[in-house]
Amino acid sequence: MSTIQVNGKVQEVNAPIALIDLIKANNVEQPEMVSVQVNGEFVGRENFSTFLVNSEDEVDFLYFMGGGSRC
Repeated sequence: MSTIQVNGKVQEVNAPIALIDLIKANNVEQPEMVSVQVNGEFVGRENFSTFLVNSEDEVDFLYFMGGGSRC
């Protein structure tokens, strides 16, 4: 087992692990709407199935939300 950080929390995984498998393992809601950073760099959605997360990597699942207007 290897240690990674996901959204600031330590997780143990069998690294290397494909990013798409990590998304599934973390039950990410609406994976088609999530952006992912690994070690501070964005990973393109088209690379989720081939990008490998390695031991000690830091992964962040990010959702961008629109806001309302201020009166």
